[in-house]
Amino acid sequence: APRWKRSRTAIKDIRKYLEKHMKSTDVKLDRTINEKVWDRGAENPPSRIRVRAMKFDDGQVQAELAEE
Repeated sequence: APRWKRSRTAIKDIRKYLEKHMKSTDVKLDRTINEKVWDRGAENPPSRIRVRAMKFDDGQVQAELAEE
């Protein structure tokens, strides 16, 4: 991805990963994930983050940043 699109691409990749592994297309990312990815700007997202995801009975997946 171009340097100026890296954080945007990272958010899309997180969502795509959760859709695949949680087997749901209804994925909601918490504000903390967004703030962590965009913390260093659009060109320099973190190389790795830990995320905790929960799937509810209606198929919705909610993901939040894992506490470390």
